[in-house]
Amino acid sequence: MATSDASLSVSHVALTVRDLDRVGDFYQRVIGLNRISGDAELLTLGQGDRALVQLRRDPQARSHPQEAGLYHTAFLLPARQDLGRWLRHAGGLEQHLDGAADHLVSEAVYLHDPEGNGIEIYVDRPRDSWTFEGTGDAKRVVMANSALDFPGLMQAQGDWTGAPDDTVIGHVHLQVGDIPMAEAFYTGTLGLDLMAARSGASFYAADGYHHHLATNIWNSRGAGPRSADTAGLAELVLSAQPDRATGLGGDGFTDPWGNRITIAPRHGGAQPA
Repeated sequence: MATSDASLSVSHVALTVRDLDRVGDFYQRVIGLNRISGDAELLTLGQGDRALVQLRRDPQARSHPQEAGLYHTAFLLPARQDLGRWLRHAGGLEQHLDGAADHLVSEAVYLHDPEGNGIEIYVDRPRDSWTFEGTGDAKRVVMANSALDFPGLMQAQGDWTGAPDDTVIGHVHLQVGDIPMAEAFYTGTLGLDLMAARSGASFYAADGYHHHLATNIWNSRGAGPRSADTAGLAELVLSAQPDRATGLGGDGFTDPWGNRITIAPRHGGAQPA
């Protein structure tokens, strides 16, 4: 089952940015998204006609990296060779990476956009290779932070020509002020399963994925609700199968830190654009 076929998954994120042209250029040139629509105030980018990132211009927005909000948006590529091609592409642009890891369930690299919004580019390992511990409600997926196999990835054939077909946002990682409160909201209100927990972070998913959402307090321990004039995450849109969307209601949610979460019913099995 594809990640985006889960009963609840990430559709797209909306970001408030100060410099729309600069940030929009980055997501097209570096990440490989294409322009779907836009004007001087709003730019929608994605793969094909699937919206993945919406940029909303506000030149007066303030940056508060210690506040709650976005930690990173994670773009899931369809195949391992795609990650290798992207790495060569990023190297040719002399793009700085913030980190890289083999998480056992996935292989990932990290960077940030020109306004400091975190980004992950990753590829999943086959699901039948994932390891789980525990049973029932205590079942957890095993993840780690091991060294990434850069030499193996760089052997990928072909050139990067933009985000390939079936690129989706596999997960979104959020900064919050308190982990027990986050777990209560994301497993209780949203009904996601707690898939893993580590020092200062928890990972949530639907239908057995390693995580569609995550929360951490690594930079934001004790943070309260976000300031209304803050740049960064403006809205997180989740795609839900009709029965799950009905169960959650149509008005969306705001988590305890002011992160806006909208539920979009899925039609025809595809994520909404």
